[in-house]
Amino acid sequence: MASLLNRPFFRPVDEARNRLMLQSAQGATLEVFVLEEDIVRVRVLPDGKPHGPRTWAIAPGMDDVPLEGRDRLDLSGFARPRYVSEITPDCMRVSTSKIRLTVRLDGGFCSWEINQDGEWYVAMEDRPTQAYNFGWWDERVYHYVRRLPGEMYLGLGERAGALDRANQSFRMTNVDAMGYSAKSTDPLYKHIPFYLTWRAQTQTGFGLFYDTLADCTFDMGRELDNYHGHYRHFVADHGDLDYYFIASAGTPLDAVRRFTWMTGRPALMPKWGLGYSGSTMTYTDAPNAQARMNEFTDRCAEHDILCDSFHLSSGYTSIDAKRYVFNWNREKFPDVEGFVNRYLEHGVKLCANIKPCLLRDHPEFEHAQREGLLIRAADGEPAWVQFWDEVGAYLDFTNPATVTWWKARVTDALLRYGIASTWNDNNEFEIWTPDAFAHGFGKAFPAREAKVLQTLLMMRASRDAQRAYAPDKRPFLVSRSGCVGMHRYVQTWSGDNATSWETLRYNLKMGLGLALSGVSNIGHDIGGFAGPAPEPELFIRWVQFGVFMPRFSIHSWNDDGTVNEPWMYPELTPRIARLVKLRYRLMPYLYQLLHDSSARYEPVLRPAFAEFPADPQCYAECDDMMLGASLLVAPVVEPGRRDRQVYLPAGARWFDYWSGEAFDGGQTVTLPAPWDAPVMLIREGGVIALNVAQQHFGQRADRRAFIVAPMAGEGSVSAQYVEDDGETLAWREGACGTWRIAVQGGLESLSMTVDRDGDKTFLATTIELHLPAHESRPIVLGAGRIVADTRDGGWRTLTVDLGD
Repeated sequence: MASLLNRPFFRPVDEARNRLMLQSAQGATLEVFVLEEDIVRVRVLPDGKPHGPRTWAIAPGMDDVPLEGRDRLDLSGFARPRYVSEITPDCMRVSTSKIRLTVRLDGGFCSWEINQDGEWYVAMEDRPTQAYNFGWWDERVYHYVRRLPGEMYLGLGERAGALDRANQSFRMTNVDAMGYSAKSTDPLYKHIPFYLTWRAQTQTGFGLFYDTLADCTFDMGRELDNYHGHYRHFVADHGDLDYYFIASAGTPLDAVRRFTWMTGRPALMPKWGLGYSGSTMTYTDAPNAQARMNEFTDRCAEHDILCDSFHLSSGYTSIDAKRYVFNWNREKFPDVEGFVNRYLEHGVKLCANIKPCLLRDHPEFEHAQREGLLIRAADGEPAWVQFWDEVGAYLDFTNPATVTWWKARVTDALLRYGIASTWNDNNEFEIWTPDAFAHGFGKAFPAREAKVLQTLLMMRASRDAQRAYAPDKRPFLVSRSGCVGMHRYVQTWSGDNATSWETLRYNLKMGLGLALSGVSNIGHDIGGFAGPAPEPELFIRWVQFGVFMPRFSIHSWNDDGTVNEPWMYPELTPRIARLVKLRYRLMPYLYQLLHDSSARYEPVLRPAFAEFPADPQCYAECDDMMLGASLLVAPVVEPGRRDRQVYLPAGARWFDYWSGEAFDGGQTVTLPAPWDAPVMLIREGGVIALNVAQQHFGQRADRRAFIVAPMAGEGSVSAQYVEDDGETLAWREGACGTWRIAVQGGLESLSMTVDRDGDKTFLATTIELHLPAHESRPIVLGAGRIVADTRDGGWRTLTVDLGD
C-alpha cells in the first residue's frame, strides 16, 4: 500500500502521436492524449499498467468498433491537431486553440481552461487534496474534482429526479427496477458515465466522459468532507481512470454533439419505428394469445387508430408459466406464419421480445453449456443467477461462438417468419459474484467487471442477425438496458415505470437526461407499466406527452389485470385517435430530427436553456422541453388542469400551433390545454414539415406541407428536409431527395423559395405552406405558382404548384 506521504512526482518520459506521458519514480503514469481542438483525454495508471479492458465506447464518426473492442491506444478517427506543450520545473502545459491543460508535476493535479472568444476561463480543477487513488486506499478508481458555486450538472444518462444533478449522488449499475419512482429510485437500467458541467453566468462548460465498463458512483456535491473543501467525485469499482474532457462554450449542446460523435454514429432507423407501437404483456400471456393479438388489429381498425408496429411480449415463448427465449408456444400460437402475415397485411410490424438468460430447464440449455456459450463459474459449471421465477445462466456474448448461436436463433425463430425487429429485454446481466467468468474473446475475466458489455454485444448480435437476413433494410431494434454506444444499434425507453402523475412529470426529465447523454431515440411506457390502470385524465395526458417522443408506445403490466390500450376508456377513444393522428401529422418533422441525430449528432430532445443559454429564466426547473430547435412542448403533468402556463424563452417570438397566435418571448403565458390538443409552440424562424394527408388504419397516404414561422420584419428563415423510402439503405446511394425552404422577410413582402434537390421520386410537385393568418404581406415565390390562398382559423394556407 502506497503512503499518502509519498505523493508521486511526475517527469516527462515520452511524447509521440499526440500522446504525452509523465511517469513517477514509483512507476505511476499519467498520459495526455490531444485528440481534437476541443477533446483531450487523460489516463492515470497508478502502477504504470492498464487494468481495464479494451474500449467499445470510442468510435469517432464511425458506425461501430471491432467485435472484440478497440485498443485504447488506437487514436484513429481523431484529427490529432497541432498543439503546444511546455515543460517547467513545476508543471506541464498542453494547449490547443480551445483547451489548455496544466498538469502539476507534484501529484498530477490537473487544471483545465477553455478559450471562449479569445479569453481563457478555468473550467475544471482537480481537488488539490488527493484527487486520485495511487494505491492509497483500495483497488478502486477515484477522481475528485473541485465543485464551484453555480455549476449545473446534466446528463449521466437515465437518472431519476431533477434534470440538474447537483447535490445528488448516483450509482451506475444496471438493474431491473420494475415500478421505479422516476423522482427518487437509483440505480436504474443504463450505464452512461458522461455528464455536462455548465455555468449559466459565463455560458461555458464541458463534458466529462469516464470510459469504464465498471459499476461506478457519481457524487455531485451530496457528500461533504471538511478536509477537502467542496468537491464532486467519480469512483469505479475496478479498471483505470480514463477520461475525456470536451470543451463546450456558448451552449451545452456543443459537448453533447461531440460526445455523440466520439462514441459513434446514431443508427438511422426505419421511419415506421416512429409510428405508434402497441404492446401489452396481457395478450401473449393469455392461453388464446393469437386470438387476443388479432383482436388488437381489429380494434385499431374499428377506432381508426393508426399503428405501425407491435411489441410482442415474451409470453409467446412460454412453457407452462415460465419463459424460454426463442421457443414458440404452439398452443398459444398455433399458426405463427399466419399470425405474422395477418399483422403485415395490416401494415403492422412485429418486434419480438428476446432475453439473454437460459433457464436451467430450457430446451437448449445442455447444448449451450456443452458448447461453452454460458457465463461460467470457476469450476466450469454455469454461473447461476436468479431470472424471473427460476434459476438460469446468462449467455456470454464475449464468446464469438455465442454470437454465432444467437444470430442463428434470431434468424430461425423470428426473422424467417417475417418478424421485422427484436426487442432486447431483461438484459441488465445482474451478475454479482466474483466467481463468474466471461470468455473475454479468449482472455477470461470476472463477468461482473463488464456486465454492460454483455448488454451491448447482445444488441449488436441481434442487429447483425437482422442485417444479414435483410441486407437492404435498416435494422430496427429496441433495448431496455444499455451503455455508451447503444445509440449505434437501438431505440430505447425508460424501463418499467410506475403509473402515477409523478412518473409522467419526471419521465420528461429522464428523457432529457438521456438526450443530453448522446441517446436520442427514446421514449417511455405511456400510461405507466406497473401499478394500477391509469385514471382517464392521467392516461390522456400521458398520450399527449408521448406523441412527441421518438418512441411512441402504450405498454403495461397492470397489477389489477387491466390493459393500457387506446380504447380502454370509450369516452376518450376519439380523442386518443386524434392524438395518434397528430403524431403521424408530425412524422416528417420527427423523421428529420432522427436524420439530424445520425448525420449531425444533434439531440432530438433538449431543455430550453440549451437553445437559449443567455436567458436566465430558462434555467428554472420546469416541465417543458424543446423538440428539435423549432418546437416548444409543454405537457400537462398535474391533474385537474385545463390550461398550461409556459415560459417563452426570450430572443424569439412564438406561434401557438393551434391558433397561430404570436407571442413575444421573455414572458409567461397561459394557454388552453384541452385533452386532445397538447400545448406546442413554434419558434420564430422555424419550419415544421407535416404530413397533411388523411390517414386511416391500414391505409397510408403522404401529402407534404410546411409550417413557416417568419420573422416579424426583416430577416431570413431556412430549413431542409430529407425524403427517402424510410426503410431501405438506398438513401446512401443517392435514392433520396431534399426540400430546401428559404424565406426572406421584408417590410413590404415575403420572398419564399422552395427548392427540390436530388431524386424527385420522393418529392411532390404540389405542397402547402402554412403561415400565421395575421401574416398579410404579399408573397413572392422564387419558383412555382400559388394555386390557392385560404385562411382557416389562425393559419393562412398557400397551395403551391412547383411544376415538373
